[in-house]
Amino acid sequence: MPARIGLLTVELYIGGCRSLKEKRQVVQSLTARLRNDFNLSVAEVDHHDLHQRACLAIACVGNRTDFVNQVLDTVLERLQSEGRIVLLETTLEVL
Repeated sequence: MPARIGLLTVELYIGGCRSLKEKRQVVQSLTARLRNDFNLSVAEVDHHDLHQRACLAIACVGNRTDFVNQVLDTVLERLQSEGRIVLLETTLEVL
């Protein structure tokens, strides 16, 4: 059975951050929670030099497309419920 790889790319606005250090704390906390709660790979892939923006790539591997979609949809719901961030753009691909 072939493996399915899901990639969720999320552009975030992080309100209230006044420095890159403060942004780093928010992003590291968020990525650690996603890794621990969902067993995913998470990386900040863009906007490293902007203190109120971040782009995260979130990857999930499974043996069924519906499983991968379900996990990444749940991750998206979790991100939408985060009080400190606003989702600007999302892209979901399953390979």
